[in-house]
Amino acid sequence: MDADYFLSVAHEALWVLALAAAPILIPALLAGLILGMIQAATSINEQTLSFVPKLIVVAISLVIFGSMIMGLLTDFTTSIFERIPDLVQ
Repeated sequence: MDADYFLSVAHEALWVLALAAAPILIPALLAGLILGMIQAATSINEQTLSFVPKLIVVAISLVIFGSMIMGLLTDFTTSIFERIPDLVQ
């Protein structure tokens, strides 16, 4: 096996990681940005005020996108296991 094979597997793994994390991180980022602007406008500096809504947004994102993320991860894991015979040869 040459290094290009392992680099392509690592590249694919990073891409799958980005696709799996984005549906959770982007809504949490937007919720934090909106809540931060509201806190700055109203001068309320309560930490739980920003934590609880972000937690709710992440939970809703997991409910909505959880099956898609699991399908993506299982497809990647299956493709990795299917590549094992190529490594042994």
